[in-house]
Amino acid sequence: MQEYSVKVTLPDGQVMAVTASESDTLEAVADRFKDYYEDDIILGIVNGRLRELNKKIKSDCELSFVTTADRDGRRTYRRSVVLLLQRAIYDVYGSMTQLHVMHSLGEGYYCQLEKAVECADSQQEKYNEDTDQGSRENSEKSVTEHDIDRIVCSMYSFVEKDLPITKHSEKTQYAEQLFKEKGLHDKERLLHYRRSSRVNLYELDGVVDYFYGFMAPSTGMLKYFDIVPYESGFVLLFPGAHSRSVEPLVTSNKLFHTLDDSREWSKMLGIGTIGSLNDAIAAGRGQEIMLLQEALMEQKIGNLAAQIASDDKKKFVMIAGPSSSGKTSFANRLSIQLIAKGRKPHPLSLDDYYVDRELCPKHQDGSFDFECLESIDVKLFNEDMNRLLKGEAVDMPSFNFKTGKREYRGRKLVLGPDDILVIEGIHGLNDRLSQLIPPEHKFKIYISALTQLNIDEHNPLSTTDERLIRRIVRDARTRGTNAMETIAMWPSVRKGERENIFPFQEQADVMFNSALVYEIAVLKVYAEPLLFGIERDCPEYLEAKRLLKLLDYFLPMPADGIPNNSLLREFVGGSCFNV
Repeated sequence: MQEYSVKVTLPDGQVMAVTASESDTLEAVADRFKDYYEDDIILGIVNGRLRELNKKIKSDCELSFVTTADRDGRRTYRRSVVLLLQRAIYDVYGSMTQLHVMHSLGEGYYCQLEKAVECADSQQEKYNEDTDQGSRENSEKSVTEHDIDRIVCSMYSFVEKDLPITKHSEKTQYAEQLFKEKGLHDKERLLHYRRSSRVNLYELDGVVDYFYGFMAPSTGMLKYFDIVPYESGFVLLFPGAHSRSVEPLVTSNKLFHTLDDSREWSKMLGIGTIGSLNDAIAAGRGQEIMLLQEALMEQKIGNLAAQIASDDKKKFVMIAGPSSSGKTSFANRLSIQLIAKGRKPHPLSLDDYYVDRELCPKHQDGSFDFECLESIDVKLFNEDMNRLLKGEAVDMPSFNFKTGKREYRGRKLVLGPDDILVIEGIHGLNDRLSQLIPPEHKFKIYISALTQLNIDEHNPLSTTDERLIRRIVRDARTRGTNAMETIAMWPSVRKGERENIFPFQEQADVMFNSALVYEIAVLKVYAEPLLFGIERDCPEYLEAKRLLKLLDYFLPMPADGIPNNSLLREFVGGSCFNV
């Protein structure tokens, strides 16, 4: 039997050479080194390429491992648990009940169950027995505590059996027909636009599905999850990073209902998945979808401006949101609508209240921490705002990013009866920033790109991915930053968001969703060349490859017809605002 030399790089950087036979899988090699890792190994990286653990060793190679604490590992674990959930639902209800993974919620996915239109008589009998309902209507199925207990018990039974998750390479046309017969029409439409002649399907104990990305080798790895009822469905909870336990669900009611409202937009447009968007583009309806989406957003901004303008006490509109949410364009569009409602808005960036560079806190590595609250002169901000409330004239500061100093350039401001400040910055929702401003004078808005699109029934589209693609395109255009640099800094950006923005989102008076249903189809044209520019030997290559696969699902749309006041213009260029 052929033997191969495998150089394994461990978490501390140590490299160990081992011998593996041609019959050994990556999982067999991983088992030798599992004690070196705090978390479970779920993927391998062979000569710089991600590989599933059931892949066999075929040559001398360099090998490292990905755990469930790593970004790619967490994604793999989550989609594997979704397949496990799907198998359990079939076990409990039969295949006539379909799972719909709607969107992320906290450390989990919000899901719903739906009864299929038609089913076999035996399956109908099973459904009648289990639920005391015999309707064949296509309707949402409410989920009870009893339902959840049965589903969870079934899932753990499959975990204990340690069943294999098997990958099959099939012709795309065959897979498309398979999902059509199963009534999974979103998957059918998604595959209809795949340019590749073959796709990878995954099978768990007779249940076959298509997923965006890699899977765990078997159910025995999927020990940590929970399901809790929520609204008309339930939340499938996952462990957090560096954890083998699942934390209780932290409810985000405002966020949930904002996402739910966005779903209603999708229904109005007839666009809920990538496949349905591609259908519209292929039918020549791209411009129509674009204009309808922009009209809906303009209407929403107008309604928001009317709500603010109706209260004369509101003097400070505080806008905050994560990176690449379109905060600047939104603030400009809101200001225009406020003018139309009889108010006089004045834009203000919290960046102008940065402390001088030498006073800015630093990270452990010595770099400046511009995202912590202590980087803002909170005392001066509150003093200035209260003086404005009293009707005093205030000399407004401007921060010089070249010198790292605060400057005064003669920009005087007085707030009259109709004047209102539109304040944009990452700490806008944190009451510690505006602690001396009476609450009745503040109106707080949380803005984020919360995509209403799904890849298909079982694969949600990450809102984080949408924002990252936005930022890659914008950074290349406005800052001369290549895609590799943007991807490299993204984990740090996300860390800042988790610490300084997300904890305060539920404190907002209003949540605004800046995602545009058509935008990735437009961004695809700009992002793909930037991502292809990342070399294979770069650490960011794996992430670039994953994003390229995502973009490959979309038919492209030209940017020509996008209105010049669109939030998307902030990223692709051509905005009428100074962004």
